[in-house]
Amino acid sequence: MFYIHIATYYCIKLIKLMSIKSKIRTIKDFPKTGIMFRDVSTLFADPEGIRMLVDSFRREYELRKDIDLIVGIESRGFIVGSLIANALNKGFVMIRKPGKLPGKVISQSYALEYGEDSVEIHQDAFPKGTRVLIMDDLIATGGTVAAAISLVEQLGGIVSELAFIVDLPDLGGSRKLMDEGYKVFSLTEFEGE
Repeated sequence: MFYIHIATYYCIKLIKLMSIKSKIRTIKDFPKTGIMFRDVSTLFADPEGIRMLVDSFRREYELRKDIDLIVGIESRGFIVGSLIANALNKGFVMIRKPGKLPGKVISQSYALEYGEDSVEIHQDAFPKGTRVLIMDDLIATGGTVAAAISLVEQLGGIVSELAFIVDLPDLGGSRKLMDEGYKVFSLTEFEGE
């Protein structure tokens, strides 16, 4: 009987995660030819999608004792991160593009296919030793989240886990971060699609 309940739980969880994936629109050749852009705006626009998203992340993290704060990466990470911070009764901190934060900041550059970019966080965003869950909508090559990890660690924060709605495993970002010892969680993935 116990095993039937566990099997039922995982079947329901799988159905919900497949439903989340079905609410994410794919736009071919954006922002350039050959790219399949996974657009979570359609998930965010759907009330049932938002509810499933929040419920799925809350179930994953509500019993965790190693998370003090949620950090979201600009810009879609702000949406998912603040929703989950509210659901878990945690604070929320933003990692932003340069020139967007009004206080003193630290900055971290990272490589892009076509150049370089950077992100920033307030120098006083949280006290040393704060255990952080970093959230964004999607992980591809992992450059942006690696920069976010660097910022959190420069402030003395401890990265408890990295969480995403979507993983694109073919691009290797999640594997690289796991190989570096970070925990990575995603609700769904688009592999080979």
